[in-house]
Amino acid sequence: MDIDSVNLASLDLNLLVALEALLQESSVGQAADRVSLSQPAMSHALKRLRVLLGDPLLVRAGARMQLTARAEALRHPVQDALTRVRDLLIGEGFEPARSTRTFRLFVADNASDLLLPLLLKRLEDEAPSVCIRVQPLVGNTWDPFELARFVDVAIACIPSRFKGFYQQRLFTDRDACAVRRGHSSARLIAKPEAFLKAKHVAVVGREFAEDPVDTWLRREGRERNVVLTVPHYLQALHVVSESELIGVIPERLIRAYAGILDLDAIKVPLDVGTFEEYLLHPARSRDDPGCVWLRGILTEIAKSLGPLEPKEQHKMSTRRPGSKVVPGLAMAHVRRPPRLQ
Repeated sequence: MDIDSVNLASLDLNLLVALEALLQESSVGQAADRVSLSQPAMSHALKRLRVLLGDPLLVRAGARMQLTARAEALRHPVQDALTRVRDLLIGEGFEPARSTRTFRLFVADNASDLLLPLLLKRLEDEAPSVCIRVQPLVGNTWDPFELARFVDVAIACIPSRFKGFYQQRLFTDRDACAVRRGHSSARLIAKPEAFLKAKHVAVVGREFAEDPVDTWLRREGRERNVVLTVPHYLQALHVVSESELIGVIPERLIRAYAGILDLDAIKVPLDVGTFEEYLLHPARSRDDPGCVWLRGILTEIAKSLGPLEPKEQHKMSTRRPGSKVVPGLAMAHVRRPPRLQ
């Protein structure tokens, strides 16, 4: 039966809920648990759906069940339809002081350590019962439709990876050299050769085989002396604060923790340029009052950071000269790959 010929007046919305669960779980038992139905009730729903759609939807493949081609094709349309129905039923109002809502965010590593402490301070005053859940993303690529389904807000500097998301520029940042205050070679690091010979801590996020700084340096025919790699910027800053190692870290992040960790930020003696961080959100949350409020808070926090300090030791080119794109990043050519952890 063609779905277009279905009499919508006779369609049970609960069947769509069951269908969504079956398409997500590829298992009658797990789908039943997902929507709090008994297994016999879910089996009955599957029988009705098979008749309604004229397709078996789930077929046995050895000891497991798998989706038919028709079922695979229905996954995104069904999710989209139910998301719209759920959004339609959400109340218009949002009261931060009384809300117990959970917001799901994806935030790049450097932006997370910079913005989340400031966001939590705002929530303590304005929305003490609101919960923020930072969603991890695994691997180099993801389905933008799936991402839009479970993330309310994203902050990253590669907006092209978030196809279908609305975006706005949040703030500008640049890399700087983090050193322990009183570092014995701090003045020498201002010279390229001394910078490259110094002992470095590199930051290698999950989507890179190496720190993008080293990828860029190799294309320039240079190499720095990396003696330690860590997966997060804040880890690198702690290491720098307790050793003679230096690290190339986003400058705003260095300055945010400079007082706590007794750090200095000095100019990288090579032209690494600047990069932009973006605030992104899916279409489904565009007009949601709670999401509008949260985006407003994040925008205000970003503005409170102010412009990059125009001191002489931090004069850097704002251009990003063209070069080869790092594999797996769908973005414009840049000399220095933006930070996305």
